[in-house]
Amino acid sequence: MSIKIGSVTTRNRVFLAPMSGVTDEPFRVAAHRTGAGLVVSEMIASEQLVSERKDMVLRSKGRHKVDPFVMQLAGREARWMAEGARVAVDLGADIIDINMGCPAREVTGALSGSALMRDLDHAEQLITATVGAAQVPVTLKMRLGWDDSTRNAPELARRAEAAGVAMITVHGRTRCQFYKGAADWPAIREVKSAISIPLIANGDCTDVDGLREMLDQSGADGAMIGRGAYGRPWVIGELGRALEADTGTPPLSMRQQFGVIERHYEDILQLYGADHGVRIARKHLGWYVTRWVEAGHIDAETGAAWRSSLVREADPGKVRHRLGDCFARLLECEQEAA
Repeated sequence: MSIKIGSVTTRNRVFLAPMSGVTDEPFRVAAHRTGAGLVVSEMIASEQLVSERKDMVLRSKGRHKVDPFVMQLAGREARWMAEGARVAVDLGADIIDINMGCPAREVTGALSGSALMRDLDHAEQLITATVGAAQVPVTLKMRLGWDDSTRNAPELARRAEAAGVAMITVHGRTRCQFYKGAADWPAIREVKSAISIPLIANGDCTDVDGLREMLDQSGADGAMIGRGAYGRPWVIGELGRALEADTGTPPLSMRQQFGVIERHYEDILQLYGADHGVRIARKHLGWYVTRWVEAGHIDAETGAAWRSSLVREADPGKVRHRLGDCFARLLECEQEAA
């Protein structure tokens, strides 16, 4: 079963969440290739996109590599949200997502992200401006509220739907929680009861059991996976297939996973250039190794040594060689276990 977002139909009901510093073009492409129902860009500051600031333009890459192409915009002024929406459409966006969920201090301090949940009238003005300027479906990502005393997500959701928003995603924490404690999946159900458009639940889902439990408790139509995708971009497609067998991707073998990793690494180098790309890739390589440890393929001591070896190397060719050595050892461990 897919989800209808205005005129756009998704491949399945499990999506990759937008994450600054993570969901750049190479990561989104890796998740898309392996069956993700939808992938969303990093947060893009609307005013800076209009002024063509280099890093924001870079975040808007991927038009011809993922379908549908979703760009997430952030801002605090209706003028710039509207102008940003027009630029995003010109850049090929099939969907525009509005960020009202980011808890980072540098974002909320500028009265953007989840800080907008403190002033729903202002938030509504931004939504109305974005929907009015866009020629594509507009979605909204939010939290439960600013803090426990102002859990106003249902009210914001009602206003957003009335303004023309086509889908809403709710992270099951308040802004003041950041990522502490457990996501409150049942609280998301209150938002579902307030709207008729599709609702996506987000927060703490990492596996099939958690996915089913989150959907059951929240009543959501689909799920969005964030930190659970670190070091395994293919998990979005695998979870999508767990819900509907004819979508997504079946669990990948070790060899298939390594193929994704190699291609992801090359895509990073191509987008950023060798010097900068090597540095950008380090966090991803570290996460891949961490996942191997968590899966029991290698022990923690070996993982620490591999991680150090990969992230300290500045030569792309040597990184490729070391990755190959790691993969060969993983295959040996897999054969020994069998």
